[in-house]
Amino acid sequence: MASSTDRRRQEVLRAIVADYIASQEPVGSKSLLERHQLQVSSATIRNDMAVLESEGYIVQQHASSGRIPTEKGYRQFVDHIHDLKPLSAAERRAILSFLEDGVDLEDVLRRSVTLLAQLTRQAAVIQLPNLKVARVKHIEVVALGPTRLLLVLITDTGRVDQRNVELDELLDAEGVLLLRDLLNGALVDKTLAEGSTTLAQLVQNPPPQIRHALTRAATRLVETLVDQPTDRLILAGTSNLTRAAGLPGVIEALEEQVTVLKLLANVPDLGNVSVLIGEENEDEDLRDASVVATAYGSDGHALGGLGVVGPTFMDYPGTIQKVSAVARYVSRVLAGE
Repeated sequence: MASSTDRRRQEVLRAIVADYIASQEPVGSKSLLERHQLQVSSATIRNDMAVLESEGYIVQQHASSGRIPTEKGYRQFVDHIHDLKPLSAAERRAILSFLEDGVDLEDVLRRSVTLLAQLTRQAAVIQLPNLKVARVKHIEVVALGPTRLLLVLITDTGRVDQRNVELDELLDAEGVLLLRDLLNGALVDKTLAEGSTTLAQLVQNPPPQIRHALTRAATRLVETLVDQPTDRLILAGTSNLTRAAGLPGVIEALEEQVTVLKLLANVPDLGNVSVLIGEENEDEDLRDASVVATAYGSDGHALGGLGVVGPTFMDYPGTIQKVSAVARYVSRVLAGE
């Protein structure tokens, strides 16, 4: 159990980090006493600051200046964030109504990343859904003519694919309905990889009256399921980083999609937020920055990652809370709530 001295030093560190985030100016013992009710003497504060400095949590850049937090100090601060101030009812309504106006999945994600950049005044990034976890929601079969079909495949990530199928034999209305029922039976709630397997099994023993149509439709659908586009990112707010000192390589790193995809591939489960500070980032160009990231999804499945990249002196409590809130609302919109 921490001693009262340890707890007080934790309070002093928290106050230094909070003041430095707010001002980006070195923090002295006098200003700490003026701004925070620490209930101790200035000599005690100075002693606490000397101990925190010797332990590597803060550093004095110049002999006459106050202290600034180190990456170790930020990590200690982040690890001891217990209470996040909730968004106001007005903020929650604004986020939800803005996202609900999206016309399709990509529009919702574009809106969410724009919103996150505005809310945090950092660079924000979101990954389009990982199609490996996408599941088929419905297949619609539409007769465009006696020997021509339109297949519409809809996934739970909002992806919609349309494919035309040309037949060498006539297919009546009853055959179209039977084909639709068989395809839905084989594909609904399956991942795209599972769907390819069940379609292959389906064509091995088809009803004679629709054998030709089923074989053609299944072949076309397998091409669609296997033809998965590569992961893509949507980026917003990179101009926010140009105002932050010491981040020359970060914008270039963000524009290198591979770097960020690698970063978002390791986001935590739904509902959890990860914070990487400075040197904790694997990519060299992100080692002057901090990254706050989480996952969004539906039905308990993570579909992709979203996050914020900014300077190490970012407002961690506010950023964690906003990243978490936007991910939660994106998930709600995707789930149709």
